[in-house]
Order: sequence, then structure tokens, then C-alpha cells
Amino acid sequence: MIVLGLTGSVGMGKSTAAAMLRQLGVPVHDADATVHRLMAPGGAAVAAVAKAFPDTRRKEGGIDREALGRRAFANAKALQRLEGILHPLVRQSQQRFLATARARREPLVVLDVPLLFEGGGAARCDKVLVVSAPAAVQRARVMARPGMTEARFRAILAKQMPDREKRRRADYVVPSGLGRALTYRKLRQIVRELRRDAACAVDSRAAH
Repeated sequence: MIVLGLTGSVGMGKSTAAAMLRQLGVPVHDADATVHRLMAPGGAAVAAVAKAFPDTRRKEGGIDREALGRRAFANAKALQRLEGILHPLVRQSQQRFLATARARREPLVVLDVPLLFEGGGAARCDKVLVVSAPAAVQRARVMARPGMTEARFRAILAKQMPDREKRRRADYVVPSGLGRALTYRKLRQIVRELRRDAACAVDSRAAH
């Protein structure tokens, strides 16, 4: 089974690429969605996060992610404390996902991780795919988001590896600023190639 890491800086179209990969029949583990579940009412991270950041607990039981974001992103130590709670739980979820996929003999799976390179997650992947768009397209997409400000955009970028460095480290770079059809075609081509590689590896092991 080939594990493909999917990443890209904010506003580069990673979520769209993940949805297309699902359309192509590839199982995708979404790290962001996992974090949302962990901090929703009844989530496995709620108690620990509420203890570390008491003013972020919602009355209905979950965590107020906006309040938490303001606290964590304003302070490096606070962010480190939050990551210390969330990262091990996300990793456990990824491991369960991979174990299930192996049991089903999936040839190819995707780990969708926004900070794949920054957090060292690329080492757990066989290949890495980076979604990229021109800086002007990225800025327009991000600034159109509700509540986004120039200062917040700069703060997010400051915590992410530059796009050019991600592209340099990637096995595949998929453009997302030239239309959805091109993005889909490129992804379909990569999926075919990796499924073929996975099949060849199985055949090779069987021959030996």
C-alpha cells in the first residue's frame, strides 16, 4: 500500500484536491476534520484542551475553536501546549485509518495534513503531493474568508513553510489556479501511476 501525503499552504486548494481524490476512489484521512471531531462535544481532546485553556470551553461541551485560535496563535508556548495535546491523538487516528486500509488491501491512501512538512509527517509517507497556486490567487482566496484580516493572513503564512520550498520537496506538484479540470486531470494521472506502482510491488513480492 502506498501512503501519499497531501499538503499545501493556506488557500492553495488542498481541500478541493482532497475532495477530487475521494471522487477518484482513494481513501483520505483529513487531519483538520479529525481535530474538529476531537474538539467537538464528547471529543477525546475536550477535557485536556479545556484544562489547558479554561476560557475556551463552550457551554454545550465542546471547544470554541475561534477563541482557542486567538489564544494559541498569539503565543508560541500556548501553541506548543495545544499541539502536544492534539498531535498524538491525530496520529492515533491516522494509524487506525492506515491499519483499516491495509486490512482492506487498499493500493493507495492519502494523509491530508496542512503542516505535513512543518510537523515532520512527510517521513511517514511514501510520496508527497503539494497543491500550489500563484501568490495572487492564494491571497484572493484567503482574504475572501469570513473574519480574515491582513495581520491574520501574515501570521498564518509565518507558521508555514514557503510554497516554493514545499514544491521543491514534493514528489508531485498539482496546480490549482488554472481551473478545476486541469487539477482533476493531473490528480487522476497521479492516482493511476501510484496504483500501478502498488500493483507492481504486490506482483514483485508474490514472484519472490
